Amino acid sequence: MKDYQGRTAVITGAGSGFGLEVARIAASRGMNLVLCDVQADALDAAAAEFADHPVLARRVDVAKADQMEALAAAVQERFGAPHFVFNNAGVGSGGLIWENSLADWEWVLGVNLMGVVHGVRLFTPMMLAAAEKDPAWQGHIVNTASMAGMLNPPNMGVYNVSKHAVVSLSETLHQDLALVSDQVRCSVLCPYFVPTGITQSHRNRPGELGAGKPTRSQMISQAMTDKAVGSGKLTAADVARMVFDAMDAQRFYIFSHPQALKGVQTRLEDVMQLRNPTDPFQDKPEIGARLRESLRGV
Repeated sequence: MKDYQGRTAVITGAGSGFGLEVARIAASRGMNLVLCDVQADALDAAAAEFADHPVLARRVDVAKADQMEALAAAVQERFGAPHFVFNNAGVGSGGLIWENSLADWEWVLGVNLMGVVHGVRLFTPMMLAAAEKDPAWQGHIVNTASMAGMLNPPNMGVYNVSKHAVVSLSETLHQDLALVSDQVRCSVLCPYFVPTGITQSHRNRPGELGAGKPTRSQMISQAMTDKAVGSGKLTAADVARMVFDAMDAQRFYIFSHPQALKGVQTRLEDVMQLRNPTDPFQDKPEIGARLRESLRGV
């Protein structure tokens, strides 16, 4: 998709990070904006920034089916079928996998996975119907996963599971769309460590899924993630440009840090050679040693 003027973009997690930067590019290309976020003040600020553009701003918890269904109906009524859907809202959580509570699983999978599921199940039929009516109509869906959806870094299992599921969903969506249409395409975004607000996503955690007292492993995971994300050299704006470059080129995989694919290759070689998973810290053993010592209380 290369023609954006007058088209419509639906963006979840639009109040900050990748969502906000993608909205800025979409606006610069003349798109109508549908901005969704669960954080009201961030959403209001984003909507105010784009006051000169056609904007529909809604506070939405993407994990809630009824809220996403109401959003889809509002988009259809205001703009018709969207041309670009960015299923981007996400939250982070870590710790040893058996220490994640049921509430942790429900929160992370609800936002990271079911938010994408709702976006796909609601907007894809609208886009396909528009394409069927107009042979020139084009649309594109981009789902935000993570390099954690291609790898399995330790001490962040619930997040890994959610993002692997998004990669699988997206790859299947790509194949399914190819069966029925050449006019609607999709991509999966797999960023690595990029400074965004995801490390503080607990600020928007619903009260009914409240977290208990953090375990040692969860505090360690939070500290390591804060440091890694905060030291990222690429910005959210850089990644947003990659999203549009991928849509322009009809490219499925979007990797912010292609050098991280070395780890993906190693993982696939583990599978093909039926060997146990390779130590993720083999190139930086001092980090693995510190993590083990911290978790064991040495």
